[in-house]
Amino acid sequence: MSSSYQLIASSTVDLPKSYLDARGIPCALYHFMIDGIQHNDNFGLDMSFGDFYELIRKGVMPTTSQPNADEHVALFEPYLAQGKDILYLCFSSGLSGGYNSACVARDTLEKRYPERRIAIVDTLGASSGYGLLVAAVAALRDRGASFEEALAFAEEKKLHVHHWFFSTDLQHYKRGGRVSASSALIGTILGICPLLNMDCHGHLIPRKKVKGKNNVIREIVRCMERHADGGAAYSGKCFISESACYDDARKVADLVEATFPNLDGPVMINSVGTVIGSHTGIGTVALFFFGDERGE
Repeated sequence: MSSSYQLIASSTVDLPKSYLDARGIPCALYHFMIDGIQHNDNFGLDMSFGDFYELIRKGVMPTTSQPNADEHVALFEPYLAQGKDILYLCFSSGLSGGYNSACVARDTLEKRYPERRIAIVDTLGASSGYGLLVAAVAALRDRGASFEEALAFAEEKKLHVHHWFFSTDLQHYKRGGRVSASSALIGTILGICPLLNMDCHGHLIPRKKVKGKNNVIREIVRCMERHADGGAAYSGKCFISESACYDDARKVADLVEATFPNLDGPVMINSVGTVIGSHTGIGTVALFFFGDERGE
C-alpha cells in the first residue's frame, strides 16, 4: 500500500525476505565475518542458513558488525529524495551499536532534507520478536495509519513484545566464553537447557535452568500463558525463530497452537539469521508474542 512514509528495519529482524519484500520493508544489513571474509546478513542469500550452521557445528566462531552511519545514509536517502519520511525500527541498542549509527545518519540527513521527518525507534527487541513488532507496525500502516500514529504505536508496544528462548546446545556458549567448560560439560550430561528472556533494556537475561528438552518446551509455553495478553485467550500473532533445530521449534509451535486456540493465524517459524546465530549457535528456539510490559 502506498504511504507518505517508508518503514525500514534491519536484517536482524529474522523474517523471510519474501515476507519483507511483499510488505515493502527494506532492511539495513548487518555483517558477519568468517575466516577473514566479511559477508552480509542478507536472509541466507550470501550464505545459506544450512551452510552457516554447518560451519557453527564444526566449531567456527563468526564475528559480527553493524551497518555504519554511511550505510544507513545510503539506505535512507533515496526515500527522502522521493519525498517520503522515514520510520526506522532499529535492532535493540542493548545488543548492538546500530541504533547509534542510525542516529548519526539521521542527523546528517536532516540537514540535507530539513522538510522531511526521520524517526529512529530503538525497539529493544531482536530476531523474530523484533520482527513481530515490525509486522504489527506494517499492518497498521497498511490500514492507513499516519506517520505519527505508526511511530506512537511502535514506541507504546515495543516493551510489550516478549522474547523467551532456550538453548539445547551449550558448546557454542563454551567456545564463546559465556559458560565455562566444566559448566557446559555438566549441563550437557544433565540435559540442562537455559531459559532466558529479554528485559526492558533490551538485554538478554538468564531466568532458569530447566532439566530436559521436553520440560523446557513446556516451561516456555507456560511463560507465554503467564505473560500473553489475555492469557490462554491470547488472540494475537505468535512468531518463533530457531537455529538449526526446526523439529524442536515445531514442538513448541504445536504446543502453543494447542494452548492458545484463538491465535491470529498459525505460528510463524523463522530461521535465526546469521548475525544473531553467530552468538546463539545451534539449538536455540525463541518464542515471541505480545503481552504485559517487560520489566527488569
